[in-house]
Amino acid sequence: MQSEIVPRDHYLNLLIGKKWNGRIKVITGIRRCGKSTILRELFVRHLRECGVAQEQIIVVALDEMINSDLQDPVVLAAYLRQRTADSKTEYYVLLDEVQYALSDDELRSQDRPVRLYSVLIEFLNRGNVDLYVTGSNSRLLSTDVSTQFRGRGDVVKVYPLSFREFFTGYEGDRRDAYEEYLTFGGMPYLLRLNSERDKFFYLSSLFEEIYFKDIQRRYQIKYPDVLTELTNALCSTAGSLTNPSKLTRAISSAKHLKLDPQTVSLYLAYLKEAMLFNEALRYDVKGKQYFSYPNKYYCVDLGLRNARLNLRQLDPQQLLENCLYNELLLRGYAVDVGVVALREVNETGKTQQKNCEIDFVVNQSNRRYYIQTALNMDAPSKQDQELRPLRAVGDFFRKIVISPTYGRPWLDEEGICRMGPLEFLLDENSLES
Repeated sequence: MQSEIVPRDHYLNLLIGKKWNGRIKVITGIRRCGKSTILRELFVRHLRECGVAQEQIIVVALDEMINSDLQDPVVLAAYLRQRTADSKTEYYVLLDEVQYALSDDELRSQDRPVRLYSVLIEFLNRGNVDLYVTGSNSRLLSTDVSTQFRGRGDVVKVYPLSFREFFTGYEGDRRDAYEEYLTFGGMPYLLRLNSERDKFFYLSSLFEEIYFKDIQRRYQIKYPDVLTELTNALCSTAGSLTNPSKLTRAISSAKHLKLDPQTVSLYLAYLKEAMLFNEALRYDVKGKQYFSYPNKYYCVDLGLRNARLNLRQLDPQQLLENCLYNELLLRGYAVDVGVVALREVNETGKTQQKNCEIDFVVNQSNRRYYIQTALNMDAPSKQDQELRPLRAVGDFFRKIVISPTYGRPWLDEEGICRMGPLEFLLDENSLES
């Protein structure tokens, strides 16, 4: 492994393309996924290479003790006014981990005015300041962009390292890198660690020392054991259909307590706001509508998922599906779970309707893809099982099967594209291959 900074050109190019666009650049993502490195090192390096003087780049890391006084929005505003006083000079203001400038009451209440937003809007309105902020709470940044920032926010969501990014920092062949990635995931700091023991303890500590503590501080969790048990359940069943009622029954049985599904729903929302899990809704492909429940939840990082389960339950199909789901989100697609109704004749000769699943219905603008994942496509019965929902869709959008059975992309006689997971992950344009 190596300790050099992994190039993250995807995000860097997004930020470069948004310079001086009259909006607040809001960079969000789970803590320790690399937001600070992208903004404070890679983007600052770009600015310096473009001839921007150091004094024009104002970086404030609000999570550092040295800047604790600047966590007060009033003090922060005064500091920034002083640093950007020359109206004839252009400044880049980079505020890292801005949730530290929010009070506990502001974090907990959706109705309470957030003083920090007034500060951000003030400097957004100044013609000589280009403003960038990072944060690790989806509601307070991504969700509030459209309301508090009055449509003048530009969100860049950062994920842990993609497999392509991970492979650039990995010393070994791509097969070994793939196995490593499925086991320990893509948190950037892992590339500095050599032993599996160190990686495991690092990932485990992120939950105990950062994620759970952040959630408990923000929301005054009444049942911390329920929060951890819910996390374990979501990790164990990643990619399986579930809902708050089902999760409530499982946790109540495990913890021997009476539990309200509303509490589980609330804690589930907190875990999503902390960006630990993403929810995939079920979509009726032919009926063109969403189901209310059940839905699927995927872990934002496989290493975090596996460490939470003590490196047990390393089901290859589950890991493959979660890995591909994360990659699709990273590429900017909206991803649903597809449901297709099929009519078939049962053993008594009667026609009945059966709902079949398409792993991913992938949308971006006017493009759509239907994707199935499978560990093995050698057996004819398995091929029929995976291909039947794709054949039944009835439209002309691209249909893809991703399986380790395959390698380079190829089209079968039905126009269905087949490819291996490595080929999909390493080529950012693989859906069009």
